[in-house]
Amino acid sequence: MRKSAYVIPDTTLILDRPRHEYPLMLRDLPPAGKPREKLLAHGPEALSVQELAALLLITGTVWEDVLEMSNRIVRDYGEKNVFAERDAMKLSEEAGIPLVKACQIVAAGELGRRYYGKEQSGFTTIRNAKDVYDHLTDMRTLPKENLRGLYLNGHSRIIRDEIISVGTVNANLIHAREVFRTAIECNAVALVLAHNHPSGDSSPSTEDIEVTRRLIEAGKLLGIRLLDHVIITKDSFTSVNADYK
Repeated sequence: MRKSAYVIPDTTLILDRPRHEYPLMLRDLPPAGKPREKLLAHGPEALSVQELAALLLITGTVWEDVLEMSNRIVRDYGEKNVFAERDAMKLSEEAGIPLVKACQIVAAGELGRRYYGKEQSGFTTIRNAKDVYDHLTDMRTLPKENLRGLYLNGHSRIIRDEIISVGTVNANLIHAREVFRTAIECNAVALVLAHNHPSGDSSPSTEDIEVTRRLIEAGKLLGIRLLDHVIITKDSFTSVNADYK
């Protein structure tokens, strides 16, 4: 079990911004596409986290439309992390939003914690396989194999934690598009895969190694680095990427 730190290379590409860049605003959307109308027509489960945040914030500012604001906050902080913040003043300063809006976000997060009892990880940093194992405690005793993706920003913080598939990790069934689609959507610069072995043996199978090899190569083409693939059991873990490159 190796604990060497992951390294996220700087692959920033600087381009000239379009002279007349125009961000999508709430008023640009057709009525059926606006968050409030979508919620009334289809229920809250039909809305993205960004749309739910826009409903919570209600309005934007003179500098930023409410949709643009909610997209930026969720993108920069991550879907879970932003609602895990308890310090409204800190959120206001770091996110560059009015204090009253930061208070709305903190209050919504607190309601979720009180009624559903789920603590959010909040700015979890992933530096090595041990960090992955410590973060994914819920995977250690699952009865079925789950493939999980931890999507990271340039500071190695989790911006999205997502279940990619449930069932045996098979090189013929797990496709790069399923893994990297989320990375592209949330602007991740790197990711770590993890899956559990219900058998209790953390040794990677031939399929585990093949999946890792294929996804490393796919990530190189997209400029999104697969830092590791960690096998998790109740009492141990193994870094596929570190030991089987």
